[in-house]
Amino acid sequence: MAVPDYQSIMLPLLKYVADDDIHPIRDVVEGLAEYFKLSEADRREMLPSGMQAAFDNRVGWARTYMKKAGLVDSPKRATVQITPRGLQVLKENPERIDVQYLKRFPEFLEFQAPKQEAKTVSSQVEEGNERTPEEVIEAGYEQVRNTLSQDLLAKVQALSWMDFERLVVQLLVRMGYGGSVKDAGRALTKSGDEGIDGTIKEDKLGLDIIYIQAKKWQSGSTVGRPEIQKFVGALAGQGAKKGIFITTASFSKEAREYVPRNETKIVLIDGEELTQLMIDHDLGVTTQRTYVVKRIDSDFFGEE
Repeated sequence: MAVPDYQSIMLPLLKYVADDDIHPIRDVVEGLAEYFKLSEADRREMLPSGMQAAFDNRVGWARTYMKKAGLVDSPKRATVQITPRGLQVLKENPERIDVQYLKRFPEFLEFQAPKQEAKTVSSQVEEGNERTPEEVIEAGYEQVRNTLSQDLLAKVQALSWMDFERLVVQLLVRMGYGGSVKDAGRALTKSGDEGIDGTIKEDKLGLDIIYIQAKKWQSGSTVGRPEIQKFVGALAGQGAKKGIFITTASFSKEAREYVPRNETKIVLIDGEELTQLMIDHDLGVTTQRTYVVKRIDSDFFGEE
């Protein structure tokens, strides 16, 4: 079964802690995973940021919302315990507990009376009840990032081949290769062997050399397996074992599945990954605004 949304988790969570004991949140997560018959793949499903499992996040938000409504409490760090109000709710045998149900409690209404700028996110969470507030934020971030990536790729494809190779050098240096842009640039332009556009130091000390192929192709183009085989052959001619093939286009399935029979290691970077790396390493982009999501520091308050 698919990972349930956080509102669908509320009633099962409340029933799970109905014995009035203090339950570690980890035990609750595991128990609810069994209740919903989640597979290992379901449990490994992550938020877009990759920082937390989606199911864990949704259980956490189900607990938070019911805590704001006074149905559960957290007497110790990372725990859940049902309250007298929660027990009374279970006696009423509701078919479902969700945000609309929780609005009958004044404490929850007070929690739901956000500042004006937060109302949009709050309404999106309610309308798209499969998403927690964090998922709404992360989905919005991913949309902005993907749009930026597409715009950035169009800019890169409009560069001259010399400017594109210079961009490749700058990116690799920012990623920790080549020592300095000056040294890396000399290394890139001094080559000229067929099938190789240049070389760059693997580390700042220059203990090993990585050979580079940079192809500035237009959107919709595909780099096939023959191009990769040609690059591998060029590496063999240099006695090289490591190479990076960077393109503004995409790679065919056959190109990605190709594995050299010798010990040569090839990294393929297509246009989408190239722009994502540029964003990650602040190349060709600038920060417009920063949002910081914070949580309570339980260690500060001495919670066990």
